[in-house]
Amino acid sequence: MHERSKGPRNFALAIVIILRLSTSAWGQSETFARLPSAPSPQENIPTTMAAQFDVSSLAPGTFGEDSGQSIQEEPRQPHGVIKSAIMRTLEDQKGLYKAPFEPHNFPWDGLVLGGTALFLVEDRKIENNLPGGHYQFYQDTSNIAIGGLAATLAGVWLYGVKPEHRHARETGFLELETLTDTFLIYTPMQLIAGRQRPGEGNGHGDFFKHRAINTSFPGGHAMFTWAMATVVAHEYSRPWIQVLTYGAAFAVTTSRLLARDHWSSDMWVGSALGIGIAEHVFHAHCNPELSDSCKHHVRFIP
Repeated sequence: MHERSKGPRNFALAIVIILRLSTSAWGQSETFARLPSAPSPQENIPTTMAAQFDVSSLAPGTFGEDSGQSIQEEPRQPHGVIKSAIMRTLEDQKGLYKAPFEPHNFPWDGLVLGGTALFLVEDRKIENNLPGGHYQFYQDTSNIAIGGLAATLAGVWLYGVKPEHRHARETGFLELETLTDTFLIYTPMQLIAGRQRPGEGNGHGDFFKHRAINTSFPGGHAMFTWAMATVVAHEYSRPWIQVLTYGAAFAVTTSRLLARDHWSSDMWVGSALGIGIAEHVFHAHCNPELSDSCKHHVRFIP
């Protein structure tokens, strides 16, 4: 059997958790941005308003340099950033595991479960009818597509470092958050399923044969690529951007299947999970002022 490439995916997964810690700082900056502007020093603040407006909870510089006001506060400690990131990740995970049991998601559940059952039955038949050869070409195609999408998003994240690039900053951080949540769901599923790839064992794609995270089910390349593509397509809902991002995800999914790295059911489940996770994270934390696709108005920010 041909050699399977796993370097790009393993490298991406290794850095996701480290990068995820930076989302906490972004969440706090967005919190301050949504606070009402403070009155100037010359304005008379009624006693009742002053009692309700607790300035002690605000960070230094919240009022801006022009207001002439400053509040002395100790810098946020590193352990506070880590704790905030962990709490936000746990909240995401809680919501993701509860999502399938929410009534409005039942149609999606039925589609995913029905499709999974169908592909599991037809896996070997589909595998036997795929064109042979060119395995390395298909693997290279998938690596180029996922690498190009990841590099583009890294550029967006760097562009969003400047405070005035709010939309790019949200896109970059929501991508990191989505990849982190995807990794935390992908890993236990891989360990539990332990499915053999096409060409391994008896060639039937048996489950519970491995104890590792580089196995067949679910399809990791598809899962992570569709997660990234979905966030971008929601943040920038222009048709040409959606065509490029979803096209890259489709190319990765198809090429991994043609390379005989996965069964059709692996790719179906990986794609569905990637889309579902990205949908949940985006609508839980997006800013309606920045994206027309944002459907919620209150975000969880620890």
